[in-house]
Amino acid sequence: MSHTEPAALVVLVSGSGTNLQALLDACADPAYGARVVAVGADRHGIEGLARAERAGVPTFALQVKDFDSREEWDAALAGAVAAYDPDIIVSAGFMKLLGSTFLALYGGKVVNTHPALSPSFPGMRGPADALAYGVKVTGATLFVVDPGIDTGPIVAQAAVEVVDGDTEETLHERIKVAERTMLVDSVGRMAREGFVVEGRRVRFGGLVD
Repeated sequence: MSHTEPAALVVLVSGSGTNLQALLDACADPAYGARVVAVGADRHGIEGLARAERAGVPTFALQVKDFDSREEWDAALAGAVAAYDPDIIVSAGFMKLLGSTFLALYGGKVVNTHPALSPSFPGMRGPADALAYGVKVTGATLFVVDPGIDTGPIVAQAAVEVVDGDTEETLHERIKVAERTMLVDSVGRMAREGFVVEGRRVRFGGLVD
């Protein structure tokens, strides 16, 4: 990847693809420094794939149930992604954990978001757990995927205030807005400037002319 070529993004989705759409919109500006080269999914017939197809972006879908084991699915997913030679892989609402084969090939290049300020409240119930704990501030985290659950090195975080009367739904909606902005801004920086993972730290920069 160089300054003169946009970074190649493969985006993985499982649902409506609102974060994917935000990335597609951002990539329409040449100054953003990236382009979505493919969109993959873990199921067929979802709006995320339809968004990609409307944008003229190649798609693929691999369902776990179509493979003899989770490991075979993981290897097949890695192979499907490899066909597009991505610089960065964005897990955008992708509801499957990536396995050892995938991470062995792409470790350090895969980013994901979590609707809490890591390391607090990992897992599927981030907004609900934040409310239950009574925190005054929560938010969203962008991290480099590792074998754990929401445990990878942190790329960026966005704070969201918890207000009186918040429900899980109202809080999660505000987190999603902050998450989308953080994702688009951070992936753009990673594409334009490059990034280096050093232990628990992620540093922007490191592109070679």
